[in-house]
Amino acid sequence: MNVTFLLNGDTVQVEAEPTQTLLDWLREDAGLCGTKEGCNEGDCGACTVMVSDAAGARALNACILFLPQLHGKAVRTVEGISGPDGRMHPVQQAMVTHHGSQCGFCTPGFVASMAVAHREGRTDHDDVLAGNLCRCTGYAPIIRAAMAAASAPVPDWMHDAAPQVDTVPYAPETLDDLATWYAANPDATVIAGATDVGLWVTKQLRDLPKVVFLNRCRDLRQITVGDDTITIGAAVTMAEAHQAMKTHHPSYAELIRRYGSEQVRAAATIGGNIANGSPIGDNPPALIALGATLHLRHGDTTRDIPIEDFFLAYGKQDRTPGELVTGVTFPKAAPALRCYKISKRFDQDISALCGCFNVTVENGTVTAARIAFGGMAGTPHRAKAVETALTDQPWTPATISTAAARMAEDYTPMTDMRASAAYRLETAQNLLHRYFADLSGSAVNVLKVRT
Repeated sequence: MNVTFLLNGDTVQVEAEPTQTLLDWLREDAGLCGTKEGCNEGDCGACTVMVSDAAGARALNACILFLPQLHGKAVRTVEGISGPDGRMHPVQQAMVTHHGSQCGFCTPGFVASMAVAHREGRTDHDDVLAGNLCRCTGYAPIIRAAMAAASAPVPDWMHDAAPQVDTVPYAPETLDDLATWYAANPDATVIAGATDVGLWVTKQLRDLPKVVFLNRCRDLRQITVGDDTITIGAAVTMAEAHQAMKTHHPSYAELIRRYGSEQVRAAATIGGNIANGSPIGDNPPALIALGATLHLRHGDTTRDIPIEDFFLAYGKQDRTPGELVTGVTFPKAAPALRCYKISKRFDQDISALCGCFNVTVENGTVTAARIAFGGMAGTPHRAKAVETALTDQPWTPATISTAAARMAEDYTPMTDMRASAAYRLETAQNLLHRYFADLSGSAVNVLKVRT
């Protein structure tokens, strides 16, 4: 595959294998070893680079970023964050001044993340750096460095104009072309952000000889806000979805804020998180609670299904070979929607369970209820026995207690490294009580509640 992109201000053309990672190419072919390999799965942030295009700059994990995804983009590694004449970027100087440089191994990743935030004018440093895990010198000096650099002007060399490139067969730019190609090549692997597929290559050592990339498909990158509904295209990143949900569904937005890391959210897509059918994916419970409709396409044929019907069994979804997930539509308003993610770490952790609640109460009586969990079964699915126990009943603590007891009819969770079955079931029951307290106006945010 022929790939053209800017690297630290210079145009490069690479004949790449479909799943050759940027990290491997930088270190083995380009001779740029500042970008480090730590976990090689997108968790530690040592491999962070800056990738930019017309939409702006974002920090991405080079270890699970395939070279074909960079066609028409601009990349800056730590070697290109300093100026062409050797001048240090403000965040580099601040890291020196505030003693945030640590042992040096993970510093390039920190610098790349900080440089992206600096260019984009962001000051939410805790979120920005949540995906850079090394803390040799502690968090404080790094945050002090980020704060000190925030007001400095963005160096002129940090504004790359992405190169003009031709359309390439491996990355169709319209949904028509993509659907036609995929229907004719149903054995191909569809790659959006590669935050999941990347690990198939780096950890499972899979060979993926036939792939197609979605990141250049304009039709799948749209968010459409109508009078009553919102439609999100399958290739919309979680970072983009987060911004859209802040206004319309703030609890869902807060859930997305805890989805992976900054680097992961900037690459991962909502369609990928749905299509892979993971029982611990964080989006499906929220979308099921919203009553979302999933859109699929095979060639010229389209179909719409309730999203809860998509997940048939563990590892099995209602999607035929050559059929694409193209987007999802859900109500624009759902004031009672609440999403609760339970994990061992607040940031960048996989859910032990994730519960989403959307209950309608009129004149003190429950008139409708949609409740869904991930991490409680082989698929994300609704708590129908709990919903039945709530509907047409008074919205009272007694009703909540009765309904919570029926959670065991809906789920038989497993015990694994993240949680025991007993913990999962009891916590799911407690989340219903938490939801009642939340809608009643009590403080339930675990970062704010104090004994």
